[in-house]
Amino acid sequence: MLKALANETRLDILKWLTDPDKYFPDRKEQNLEDIDFTGGVSVADIQKKTGKAQSTTSHDLDLLVKAGFLEVKYEGRYSYFRRNNKTLKKLAKYLKNEV
Repeated sequence: MLKALANETRLDILKWLTDPDKYFPDRKEQNLEDIDFTGGVSVADIQKKTGKAQSTTSHDLDLLVKAGFLEVKYEGRYSYFRRNNKTLKKLAKYLKNEV
């Protein structure tokens, strides 16, 4: 789980997804409310912001999903990501109490 946080780009992605409207103002209009995935951002928009290769961004997103820090929704050929605040809050509570 902590390995997913041991990278500046992955930490940036988590920060950016705290406020997608602020950090992704030019993202394509997505009807994510219709699929109950408000706050989701496409992998293409995240990749553009990171400036990294698509494969590198996909790897970073995969690690964050596997760690439980992000949720993913697949719509056709598109993938959308948003923070899983429940998991992040549990981790913060654990670190505060145990470390």
